[in-house]
Amino acid sequence: MKTLQRSPSLLLPGLIIALGLLMVCFLLNMTWGVADISFNNIYQAIFSFDGSTEHLIIRTVRIPRSLIALLVGAALAVAGTLMQGITQNPLASPSILGINAGASFMVILATLILSNNSPSFYAGFAFLGAGITAMIVYSIAALGKGGITPLNLTLAGAALTAFMGSLTSGILIINQRALSEIRFWLAGSIGGKNIELLLQIFPYLLIGLLLAFALGKHITILSFGDDMAIGLGQETAWIKVMAAISIILLAGGSVALAGPIGFIGLIIPHIVRFLVGIDYRWIIPYSAILGAILLLITDTISRLILQPQEIPVGLVMPLIGSPFLIYLIRKKVKSV
Repeated sequence: MKTLQRSPSLLLPGLIIALGLLMVCFLLNMTWGVADISFNNIYQAIFSFDGSTEHLIIRTVRIPRSLIALLVGAALAVAGTLMQGITQNPLASPSILGINAGASFMVILATLILSNNSPSFYAGFAFLGAGITAMIVYSIAALGKGGITPLNLTLAGAALTAFMGSLTSGILIINQRALSEIRFWLAGSIGGKNIELLLQIFPYLLIGLLLAFALGKHITILSFGDDMAIGLGQETAWIKVMAAISIILLAGGSVALAGPIGFIGLIIPHIVRFLVGIDYRWIIPYSAILGAILLLITDTISRLILQPQEIPVGLVMPLIGSPFLIYLIRKKVKSV
């Protein structure tokens, strides 16, 4: 049963509150870590840079890291929201349907063949892997009984994720040098990235987000089913193609920036639909903000729990996401 739509008079103030919470989490992510940095020093590093070590750390490490966490969290959440909207599958997300695994595999394969492990090298191959994987998942699901159903998509995605994961592991076992150089990225980490990489990937993420916002009204109609959407005169095939392009840009760009980070695209859309309702014109911006908040909080935790060591955020996220996935599966089984 779908959640009733909330009143816009409540949604707009809620969006402003969410933006305020996002700003708080962003500032805390910049200040808390192995070395705590005051808000005043952050302000001085931005507006009165003096070349000191602390100011250099803020500008070259903390600010890019927090910006990447914000963008990747928003991108993965919106990608998952679009996937659940167009497939009507509550388990759809870039990680569950194999998009992240495909992007990661293509990056690993290209690194092995071309012997280039530069982070800026990852982007194009991440997009390519995400796109190819999406097409394969949809093709496999279409061959199943009943066609492209939520169950067939989930099964196809899970199978392809396992297959791509095995291939990736095999490549890394064969090439130990590649494993040592790329393993932290492969675990899902936003640390150690520079502003140049962020600027290289940012246009793709921006286009993906803007496209998603533009599709909000159409995804709302499509979420009620293809028959209703066609009856209302909507070009469903065209909308799905545009949504797929947005998903590939968002998921591929996120993998290029931070490696495969799961569960954000699964968790956030459910929370947002519960809070907001059924209108994707509100769901998508809320998802972007809450996805960014979730990754910022998780990254902060990953830096604090084992100081002075740091745990990749991709290893912390399953501690939050796995129980939620189990809950969704149990709920889906009971409803059958």
